Amino acid sequence: MEAELVLASSPTDAGISCWDLRSGTEHLRFRSCSSPAHGLTSVAGRFLASSQLRDSKSSSGSIFYWSWNKPQPEVKSFPAEPINALASNCEGTYIVGGSVSGEIYLWEVATGRLLKRWHAHYRAVTCLVFSDDQFLLISGAEDGSVRVWSLLMIFDDQRREEAKYLYEYSFSEHTLKVTDVAAGYGGCNAIIVSSSEDRTCKVWSLSRGKLLRNIVFPSIIDAVVLDPGEHVFYAGGRDGNIYIAALNAQVNSSSNYGFHIIGSLSEHNKAITCLGLSMDGYLLVSGSEDGMVRVWDTRTRNIFRVFRHAKGPVNNVLVIRQPSHCNPRTSMNFQAFSSRRHVLPSPLEKYSYSHDDNIDTKACINCQTYNNIADVPNISFQTMQNQIKELQQQGSSAATEMEMERLKLECKRSMQMVQQWKKMYENLHQFCVSELLDGNEHESASRHNM
Repeated sequence: MEAELVLASSPTDAGISCWDLRSGTEHLRFRSCSSPAHGLTSVAGRFLASSQLRDSKSSSGSIFYWSWNKPQPEVKSFPAEPINALASNCEGTYIVGGSVSGEIYLWEVATGRLLKRWHAHYRAVTCLVFSDDQFLLISGAEDGSVRVWSLLMIFDDQRREEAKYLYEYSFSEHTLKVTDVAAGYGGCNAIIVSSSEDRTCKVWSLSRGKLLRNIVFPSIIDAVVLDPGEHVFYAGGRDGNIYIAALNAQVNSSSNYGFHIIGSLSEHNKAITCLGLSMDGYLLVSGSEDGMVRVWDTRTRNIFRVFRHAKGPVNNVLVIRQPSHCNPRTSMNFQAFSSRRHVLPSPLEKYSYSHDDNIDTKACINCQTYNNIADVPNISFQTMQNQIKELQQQGSSAATEMEMERLKLECKRSMQMVQQWKKMYENLHQFCVSELLDGNEHESASRHNM
């Protein structure tokens, strides 16, 4: 089984805690971090990056980098404005940041260049997530909207000028601030789940561009995470409960919590602020304002392990594969690796130095629709292929990079799908075995009675 790490950060200056998910061993504690919610990310497992809560006296923001073998941040960047949400694509090619003014910034990691910047929302961006194929970026904001952006559109100046709207979809059914967004498997055919201060979680179809399900919770939901098999999702509430909601099962209204809510986990004393899942989906990690990080067994719904953050509330948790160059299992061994130098990339640019790299288009609320819903997946895939070909013919380096990333990720997605099918097969096999045993016991009991 591949080793995984749990990372936790706080809005107070309590640094970043790091533990082995299964053994519980604490690794190096990274210092000088005051991260906003959704402001912590691992850049392809090479280093950690986090946006920092703004100083009330400063109008600019800051983003720090930490290597795996040094406690202090080694690279500090100062964007033009404070950044809330921060995300990186799985290959570590780009870092995107959502600002307090509603702008989204996209930087190239290797050079630190600010490649694109565009007005995405009317109020502060609260969360950012990439689709599993890395071609779409989904953003949520304080204005209550969830928007879907195609990176191919963002990088294609000609298509961007011709398009009526810069985004692919704009979902505006939430009535209050969007607190989190989670994306499933399937790229442009995936589902996404969004949570909001309006006490609802909404399930959206990217292929159809419409709302599939609306679930009302007893409490405001600040964090959501999808089960790898996409049978359920977990929702962390401000009442300290983690609710379990069904995605593809028909659930009657007799639930104690509401329609489609099939259970809950409860041990935290204060609000749940963040959630994460192990790769196999068997361990759920929750962070809370009570300063505790709890690990739950999703099969038994019991607590597997408890971690205590240094001080203050926890507002970010990440569950990631242990980086290949981080084999040590104790803090002392981790320190011993400090002699091995891992060079971090350059700081991120504050401004774009090319006029053409800026996007000044204002986003407007409107949903893209199709006359024939059945044709949407084919249209999306064909459009993507045509865009890549067109940009390559024009000699676009951005399109070439994205095509290379697509090929690399194809293998990873295939392996992920294999794991999902294995899990579904195991569940089905267990169900069939249980049914067979129950049937045999019933038949034996009948014969005995005769």
